Amino acid sequence: MALFENDLKDPQVKTGQLVVLGLQHTFTMFGATVLVPILTGMNISVALFMAGIGTLFFHLVTKGKMPIFLGSSFAFIAPIIIASEVFGLPYALGGIVVAGLLYLVLAVLVYFVGAKKIISFFPPIVTGPIIMVIGLNLAPVAIGMANENWLLALLGFSIVVIVNIFFKGFFKTLPVLLGLIVSYGVACLFTVAGVPLVDFTPIIQAAWFGFPEFVLAKFSPAAIMMVAPVAICTMVEHIGDVVAVGAICDRDAIKNPGLHRTLIGDGIATSISAMFGGPANTTYSENTGVLALTRKHDPRIMRIAAVFALVLGVIPKLGAVISTIPGSIVGGISIVLFGMIASVGARTLVENKVDLQSARNLLIAAVILVLGIGGASISISLGVTGFDITGMALAAIIGIILNKVLPGGQKQSYESVGTKSE
Repeated sequence: MALFENDLKDPQVKTGQLVVLGLQHTFTMFGATVLVPILTGMNISVALFMAGIGTLFFHLVTKGKMPIFLGSSFAFIAPIIIASEVFGLPYALGGIVVAGLLYLVLAVLVYFVGAKKIISFFPPIVTGPIIMVIGLNLAPVAIGMANENWLLALLGFSIVVIVNIFFKGFFKTLPVLLGLIVSYGVACLFTVAGVPLVDFTPIIQAAWFGFPEFVLAKFSPAAIMMVAPVAICTMVEHIGDVVAVGAICDRDAIKNPGLHRTLIGDGIATSISAMFGGPANTTYSENTGVLALTRKHDPRIMRIAAVFALVLGVIPKLGAVISTIPGSIVGGISIVLFGMIASVGARTLVENKVDLQSARNLLIAAVILVLGIGGASISISLGVTGFDITGMALAAIIGIILNKVLPGGQKQSYESVGTKSE
């Protein structure tokens, strides 16, 4: 029996093309994946290596049916920094290990309660705005990077648009990769000509081969209570991301491969990563944006990207090359990627014929959008420690509650988006 049941396999895409598409996703995830260890003091090579391991494990658990890449989670940055200062990094890692195991608790609940009851909490009027929040929350990140050099940002943006609109055949599926390569090439030429746009120092200093410096996690009840509760927020975000990917692939991912499987894959991948010194993993919205842009949903592409991440983890020289790509180029391209995610959310509302003339529906959508984009936060105290429910997680929770308690709601289902299942 095959390890992966690839029912999204694209027979028209050849092996060589799959490799190039996988490389495109590697470029997409790299910046955010390495930023988390930079901010928290973790090892970059370990983060890349464990992202590859985690993604492959996720695909194994989900039968290879979900085109998802697991990269470093930003939600844990603050508690990791605080726990590291108080207890040391190994104990902060122990808290992440436990956070990943909490996913298993929800997975068991989902499995026994059933997918139908879970779906009832996520009708289109809830998931549409949540998907929009996922994309729009990333908008400041794109603009912040683009602000470094708008000429390079516009160059990257323009190439992505031109490739996506005017190119034909296989090249049409490589807007991100071509945008990065061409823009980076131009930046390198200007640097050689005397205009310093690229710093080649990291490439020169990086070794050709280096085994990741793994760090074993340690456990302390106090550190666990400081870090693990963040899983409450990230599990809600996980559900939103899975629904978003399902919408892009025209599949009800809650049923096929099953929310319990995606939770198990994400949770255990997080625990494995932290056990050996890596950050928490999460489903990457950046790569989801590439899915929406290219319409190439074959999960094998993500597994190839995972292999590239493993390679980058043991060949620092290659990682250094990618790290020298100016952030402004990535920002310009991300304007398209993150906007595509938000557009998928709007499409979810339109294609499922959500009645936006209803005051009830408008209220739910409005609250989700404002709380999710506005940075709303609620602090929860648990004895001597606590955690914050912020952004999309808070918006999703409030939206789910409003949908259940407000009168006049009709039974909603997915008519056009994410309905295909086995």
